[in-house]
Amino acid sequence: MTVELPVKKLSDYSVFSKEDVEAIFELGKELKGLKVVHVNATAYGGGVAELLMTIVPLMRDAGLDASWEVLEAPMEFFNVTKKLHNTLQGADIEISEEEWELFERVNEQNARLLNLDADVVIIHDPQPAYIPYYRPDSNTKYIWRCHIDTSTPNLKVWNRLTSKMTKYQKALFHILEYVRPPFDKIAVEFPPSIDPLSPKNRELLEEELKIIAERFKINTSKPLITVVARFDPWKDLFSAIDVYRKVKERHDVQLAIVSAMAKDDPEGWIFFEDVLRYAGVDEDILFLTDLKGVGHLEVNAIQRLSTLGLHTATREGFGLVISEMMWKEHPVVARPVGGVKIQIDDGVNGYLRTSVEELSDAICDLLENKEKLSEFGKRAKEKVRRTYLSTAHVRRYLEVIKSVVK
Repeated sequence: MTVELPVKKLSDYSVFSKEDVEAIFELGKELKGLKVVHVNATAYGGGVAELLMTIVPLMRDAGLDASWEVLEAPMEFFNVTKKLHNTLQGADIEISEEEWELFERVNEQNARLLNLDADVVIIHDPQPAYIPYYRPDSNTKYIWRCHIDTSTPNLKVWNRLTSKMTKYQKALFHILEYVRPPFDKIAVEFPPSIDPLSPKNRELLEEELKIIAERFKINTSKPLITVVARFDPWKDLFSAIDVYRKVKERHDVQLAIVSAMAKDDPEGWIFFEDVLRYAGVDEDILFLTDLKGVGHLEVNAIQRLSTLGLHTATREGFGLVISEMMWKEHPVVARPVGGVKIQIDDGVNGYLRTSVEELSDAICDLLENKEKLSEFGKRAKEKVRRTYLSTAHVRRYLEVIKSVVK
């Protein structure tokens, strides 16, 4: 399925990073008319879909013939790929022969169904990873974009999955510690980005913030700790609740758990119920999800209404929600995992801590020192502006595409 895309203009982003925009236009002259197709699992829910909704239109504005295709697959397929996702992050889960056959069959079908006649095809994550294997030999160049933490995968699954991933010219990982054979010779460190002009990140008026605070019963007179995460065991939302409870012993605070239920994550519903039960009845724990009408604009407002961010994931591919919160001038207290480590500079624009006690102490330190809270927030925004905005991301893509086709 081809995804319909909005029109976006690179010139609108010059106010944030003029240097990156100028570099993109120069690269666009060299790559003008090149046909590039991105392929992923879903058009909504999750960070990859959000990224592509900005990246592909900006590639078009740079002069490329860019498009976005989404897999056509039954729910049973996503049950299997969720297992794949977990095993690539280290889970000891068995994938049956029947499940492998379904995975391969859906990839083979999509290799025929999707519009993939292009100079460069960029495959995102494991769900469509076998599509190049089932495409006839051609001049198409393939790039694999991995958005998850593969530093310590289940090797049985990793070796089987990658055995048919032989047609890729480049493999892009958030950080180099995720790279493993057979991609060590073609790997590129490639962090993602946030769109500063999207509904999720644009500036908001005070009136907009007030309306959303009232709608979701956010008490603006006391500190708000916000976690934005999918309902996924790796996000360890139980620890987030434990941290909140420890902080609550010293400060009158609220906790917002903000999430969306992604189409390609059926087990998320089960975990959602588990977390709800663990939270119990506490009017200061707010579950703010798309089930209550929380969309991108609402996430933006909730983050701006926050005092600081909390991220308790035990494994994390990158964690764009960290950059989103930092962009709103709020520090984040998080566990030092995956791509989180390169976003937060410990003791400079946030804190990296591991245990519930350490995380709660770090939050209390910021709540008790308003000047430090403000200074950390300013540094956090500047770090994102320099490194993790859409323009820097598009520039990196065009540089990799150029290296592949030239």
